[in-house]
Amino acid sequence: MSDPPKGPVPEEPPSEPIPADRAPDPALPRATMRKRRWKLPLVWIVPLVAAMVAGSLVYQRMQERGPTITIRFRDASGVKPDQTEMRYRGVPVGQVTRAELTSDQQHVLVSVQLHHTAEGLAREGSVFWIVRPEIGFGTVRGLSTVLTGSYIQSMPGKGKTKKDFVGLESASPTMGQPGMNVTLASTQIGSVRVGSPIFYRGVEVGSVTALELSRDATAAQARAFISQRYARLIRVGSRFWMVGGVDVDFGLFRGLQINVDSLRSLVTGGIAFASPDEGEIAREGTTFLLHDKPQKEWLDWRPKITLPAGD
Repeated sequence: MSDPPKGPVPEEPPSEPIPADRAPDPALPRATMRKRRWKLPLVWIVPLVAAMVAGSLVYQRMQERGPTITIRFRDASGVKPDQTEMRYRGVPVGQVTRAELTSDQQHVLVSVQLHHTAEGLAREGSVFWIVRPEIGFGTVRGLSTVLTGSYIQSMPGKGKTKKDFVGLESASPTMGQPGMNVTLASTQIGSVRVGSPIFYRGVEVGSVTALELSRDATAAQARAFISQRYARLIRVGSRFWMVGGVDVDFGLFRGLQINVDSLRSLVTGGIAFASPDEGEIAREGTTFLLHDKPQKEWLDWRPKITLPAGD
């Protein structure tokens, strides 16, 4: 390959002059080029604003979302995805997003999307149950669900973070209230039912929350709840007996005597108790015998027990 020639580069010849007849006339106006500005068609403004608003709402909704928990129920009647709420103290704290059968088709798994303010429900110790209308002798619950539909009631726990739970089939109306729980055992439970009142000197101080058999099935047991204000009435030597019937007694000289308990206890059954003049206050979970009738000695007890002021 030959080297390029060395030496000065020859200059290009000057361009030819423009003829006078082709030269621009300075008297004629010159055309000017305007820069074209891009304009957004009006028809696109509304969809664009709508998209921005929708995006803002989606972002806000994402910020308000808390964790998703799964609850296993034996029966989820009345629970509907995207409709059924979860509530705590009457305030919505989440919504059901999914409900499906387990692989063995024995239970229902309900997924609930919690609000970010209800993250405390995703902890060990939290309990959940479905509130439905219940009507029975002396018991009327959940009537508001007739119009609004069933909902999942919740109560937060204090344990570690958890997302899988087993729901309760039912819950006592006293759940979450301060007080004392005791067990009353008898060979026959009689007319006592869940919700039956518990009386002290004719004043209702608690109620029966559950009925069950003992572990060896030799006795029936009633779980009873005593309100916090009256818990100190229960002493180690307290005596419990069933009420709710009509007691008829006839004597030759005193004639016919008929004792009828309160109408509510007559329909649903009830329990009364008396406490001795001396004795220690019973502890949570203490078991007592449930007698058919009181002894006269119990009715004569008159202990002086100072109660806290009512609300």
